[in-house]
Amino acid sequence: MSRSENHIIRLLPPKDRRQLLDHCEPFDLVLSQELSVRGKPLAFAHFPNEGFLSLVIHIDSHPPLEVGMVGVESMLGSELVLGTAATPWRALVQGAGSSWRIEASVLRAQSAAMPALEKLLRACVLIRLHQQALASACQRYHAIAPRLARWLLMSQDRSRTECFHVTQEFLALMLGVRRVGVTEAASRFQS
Repeated sequence: MSRSENHIIRLLPPKDRRQLLDHCEPFDLVLSQELSVRGKPLAFAHFPNEGFLSLVIHIDSHPPLEVGMVGVESMLGSELVLGTAATPWRALVQGAGSSWRIEASVLRAQSAAMPALEKLLRACVLIRLHQQALASACQRYHAIAPRLARWLLMSQDRSRTECFHVTQEFLALMLGVRRVGVTEAASRFQS
C-alpha cells in the first residue's frame, strides 16, 4: 500500500494505522464526482490523500451553497461515528486526487475497536461543526470580497499549489452569490 498523506490516518498509532488501512482501498477522486447524496445513507467514508471535496447544501428553490470543505486534514464520513449515515449535503470532488475509501459499516466497527480512531473521528465532527458555524456567520455578516478570499485560501491550502483554475460562475455557486459580485470582488483583488 502507498504511504498515506491523510492527517487522520497519519495521527493513528502504527498498529491502528495498519489495521485501518487493511480495511481501506485506494480510490481516485475525479473532478465533479459525487461521493454522497443529500438525505441518503453514506455507503463509504473517504480519507483524502490529495485533492479535496466540497460539501454543498440545497435548500428549497435556492441555488446550492458550499457549507464545508474536506481535504487531507480531515475525512468525509466522520459523522458515522455518531451512528448516523444520512447527510444533509452532497459531497462533490472539487480538486481531483486520491483517497482511502472504507465501507461505512466497517469504519463503525473499526472505530469501536480502536479508541484512538474514535477520538480522532469525534474531533473531526467537532471541527466541522465549528467551521460550519463560522461559515454561517461569515455568510450572513461578511461582504463578498472577504468570503471570496476565505474560499480561495481554503482551496489553495487543500490543493497544495499556488495556481488552480476555477470559473467565476463556479465561485458564485460556492459562495451563494451572483456572478457579478464575484467579478467585482476579483477586480478589487487584482487592483
